[in-house]
This record gives sequence, structure tokens and C-alpha cells, in this order.
Amino acid sequence: MTPVKVAVMRLPHGEGLPLPAYATALAAGLDLHAALGEREELTIEPGAWKAVPTGIAIALPPGYEAQVRPRSGLARRHGLTLLNAPGTVDADYRGEIEVMLVNRGPSPVTLARGDRIAQMVVAPVTRIAWEEVDELSATARGAGGFGSTGLKAQGAGR
Repeated sequence: MTPVKVAVMRLPHGEGLPLPAYATALAAGLDLHAALGEREELTIEPGAWKAVPTGIAIALPPGYEAQVRPRSGLARRHGLTLLNAPGTVDADYRGEIEVMLVNRGPSPVTLARGDRIAQMVVAPVTRIAWEEVDELSATARGAGGFGSTGLKAQGAGR
């Protein structure tokens, strides 16, 4: 794989934190860290959400986006996830990446500086051109909506 070059700017409150990095050689996402103050903690109560700074801003090349996604370990252990999962960072955005965390668990969750709070996947973007038609091509599924393929697979047919 040839890496895509992405410019990154470390903001003053992100100084001393590691840049987002892949945890393993085949990981799809880079870990994002909480850029809180040295002795600052941030507690998210059950049902509440907070924007958590990462201390970085990026310049994606045209034709790419960054998707901010939950970390599965935080979701499993604490019920902590993203309010807008996945969050999209567009190629023309130059501000700080913030992570909108929501606590879906039963207990408060406290974060500290440097905690891994989300992961970021950089992916190509496909642009479309609408072609308005009077009728769509037929498929076996047709207009079957939510859960329709699972029902047919189970033989329920409803």
C-alpha cells in the first residue's frame, strides 16, 4: 500500500501528545487522543455528550475524507460511542478535529489527557452525477426496506 500524504498541524494544546497512529500493521483506523489539559479530566455522565478536542487539524487531499469512528473497546467497556458516527472530516475543513462522544452506559466515564477516544479512517470519496429517471431497474429485493432481506432469508416472507 502506498500511503496518502496528509498534512497535519499540531495545535498548542496538542503539544506532547502522539500524532494519530495505527495500533497494528493492518489496522484500518488511526487512534485519536484527547487533548485535555495536563491535570484536566472530562467526565461524561450517562446520557450526556461532550465534544472532546484532539489537538490536531489536517489538510486532506482532494478526493478524500476522514471518517471518525467509535473505538470498540470504549463501547464495550463503558458504553461510550460517537453521537454522529461516523463523523466526516471533509477535504476542505481546516479546523480542529473534535470527537462528539456520548455515554450510552450506566455509569459516568472520565477521560484524561492522551486517552484514546476514537479512530479515524481516511478513505477515497466518490462523486456522483444525478441521472433523473421515471423508473428504476427491477431487483429481487425491490422496495423491501429495513429487515426485509432477513425476513426472506428466514422464510417468513412478511
